[in-house]
Amino acid sequence: MKLKAIIHKADEGGFWAEVPALPGCVTQGETLRELRVNIKEAIEGWLSVASPQQNLAGDQIIEIAV
Repeated sequence: MKLKAIIHKADEGGFWAEVPALPGCVTQGETLRELRVNIKEAIEGWLSVASPQQNLAGDQIIEIAV
């Protein structure tokens, strides 16, 4: 599974990111390397607690080992 994340520079320093395909899936990191690790963890966490009610417009959520 490949998901796109939008990376933003944080006003206070560092970076924050959001995954548009997963509503509410956001994270932050002081460096881009740390942010990449945190994005992966945020996606895994989001998918582990996702419920069928979170599906929008017939979209499906499937569990993928990453």
